[in-house]
Amino acid sequence: MASALTRRKYLRCVFDDSKLSKILSSVKPSQKPRSPILYAGANVNISNHRLFSTQIAKFPEYEMPSVTWGVIQGRKEKLVSRVIICDYLKSMGIIPDELEDLELPSTVEVMRERVEFLQKLGLTIDDINEYPLMLGCSLRKNVIPVLGYLEKIGIQRSRIGEFVKQYPQVLHMSVIVELVPVIRFLRGLDVEKQDLGYVLMKYPELLGFKLEGTMSTSVAYLVSIGINPRDIGPMVTQYPHFLGMRVGTMIKPLVDYLVSLGLPKKILSRMFEKRPYLLGYDLEGTVKLNVDCLLSFGIRREALASMIAQFPQILGLPLKAKLSSQQYLFSLKLKIEPDGFARVIERMPQLVSLNQNVIMKPVEFLLGRGISSEDVAKMIVKCPQIVTAQLGLMKNSFYFYKSEMGGRPLEELVEFPEYFTYSLESRIKPRYQLLQKKGIKCSLAWFLNCSDQRFEERLRGNYIEMDTFGPSFCMGGKLELPGSEQQHVSDEEDDESDDEMIYRQTISL
Repeated sequence: MASALTRRKYLRCVFDDSKLSKILSSVKPSQKPRSPILYAGANVNISNHRLFSTQIAKFPEYEMPSVTWGVIQGRKEKLVSRVIICDYLKSMGIIPDELEDLELPSTVEVMRERVEFLQKLGLTIDDINEYPLMLGCSLRKNVIPVLGYLEKIGIQRSRIGEFVKQYPQVLHMSVIVELVPVIRFLRGLDVEKQDLGYVLMKYPELLGFKLEGTMSTSVAYLVSIGINPRDIGPMVTQYPHFLGMRVGTMIKPLVDYLVSLGLPKKILSRMFEKRPYLLGYDLEGTVKLNVDCLLSFGIRREALASMIAQFPQILGLPLKAKLSSQQYLFSLKLKIEPDGFARVIERMPQLVSLNQNVIMKPVEFLLGRGISSEDVAKMIVKCPQIVTAQLGLMKNSFYFYKSEMGGRPLEELVEFPEYFTYSLESRIKPRYQLLQKKGIKCSLAWFLNCSDQRFEERLRGNYIEMDTFGPSFCMGGKLELPGSEQQHVSDEEDDESDDEMIYRQTISL
């Protein structure tokens, strides 16, 4: 009786009456421990004290040791230590509710060490509360080996904390069983070794996908539609998210829809190789809505394929707002009707996202040279690319036309605005000088709107053939869009199928 009172008196120093009654009521008389156990609350080795000798003899059998959490405890010791550790976590501002079914360390000191280690990585208490299960990972057996491997494959130590914030589940993973196979898979796709860290920082969830499931299926499907296997690696580096997309619900429906608009798979494969982020466009919520929006602004359905091939990003833009804004500008300042605006967008879809100040500079230059606003509108509808021409180059080309080309009328520029899209030094001057030597007089289109080979054939001919105009915008020079990639469109006049034309436009972007 005296020993029982002593035990109760000792426990009341640590627990209140309600917790104490729960602990004592769980004791079963027939169970014995197999080894000493650390008492988490008092930090004493119970095997060296007689205080709990009777209770120790009654504890249940030990559970098998956990690979992750290591320390073996009896059921009662787990209950005691869990209460104390949860109180510690609450004092730190950590909500331990999700840890109810998780095996926790045996002492507060071990848990404190984990919390402090995570904080040194750069994680805050809020980050831990976002994913409190990370507190169940052993530093020695899980966290340190995983972080060491991540650093080895290219994730900078200064960004390790950021990586863990993005994908805390990585702390539970086995380096050999789970991480290494994913890295080998990426290397097998020709992802460069120095790019592995960059790829994982962009999409850390890759480490959680099954190799024989989503990732390999996505790659196999893309190769089946014509993507070169050697281009998969660069695609992953640029946009690794497609490896986590399901073929049946995301990739294939998008491909099928674009094919239904008139884009051959050969063209789509080239688009995806250069811009794999297109695979991430939401088919129902963005792509289809944007196609419907284009049609509502007067774009012809038969022109959609060519537009998408030229400027595939148009499928992912907030298109309605951009088209409304540009149409207002074209109507108010350029005096171009909605139908003319639709033809402009068909010929140069990049205009939907072009800054209005950029558009107005070439327009103001042409108006200042004596060309009427009606004629400027005609020029833009016929060749929208002139509004993206660099103003300095445009001035040089205009002054050469006026001073060196024998007083040609401005009307010829109105009829052939593509003149401003050709390079003055590499095409206009050398070709015009050859015409001068031959004594040939011809239109701008006759000597500019053709390939070098065709131009030489024309010079050797004994007659001047009639002007044969190809596409409305057919040039041999370079057009540089402000804030975008440089565009180079071939000017060959040979007959070609629609697929081949779209293909050449696509690969030139």
